[in-house]
Amino acid sequence: MKTKLPTLSESLYNQDFHLWVESTIKILEQKRFDQLDIENLISEIESMGNNDKKSVKSNLRILLMHLLKWQYQPEKRTNSWRTTIKEHRNRLEDDFADSPSLKNYYLEIFNECYQKARDLASSETGLSISVFPVECPFNTDLVLKSDFFPE
Repeated sequence: MKTKLPTLSESLYNQDFHLWVESTIKILEQKRFDQLDIENLISEIESMGNNDKKSVKSNLRILLMHLLKWQYQPEKRTNSWRTTIKEHRNRLEDDFADSPSLKNYYLEIFNECYQKARDLASSETGLSISVFPVECPFNTDLVLKSDFFPE
């Protein structure tokens, strides 16, 4: 017995998101485009793109903050900091592998993320924000280089 999929609607989207996704996939596979919940489908696709961008931004901020801590507090360096730097590089690398165009976004937001990372590094270390350069001391390629740890 074949289970009949419900017609997509706003209520299905709000009541059972997972079923809405499964139904949307089936409808797309069967090319029954007139039965799609277009508004919510558009919203979900936009959200996917925004989530990818948020991931790049968040990982870059954390990476830059830890690179600053690494450079400006050498006496406090730990394996935990090293691991955090490596992990956030890996996450960015994964994002770029999945969506190469996100590398352009990375370049666009680099300076903005550095300013936020500078503020975060100041808060976390207790050092004055003026200790950290206004301009990022690392270039965009170096930040992603797996063996780069500033001295």
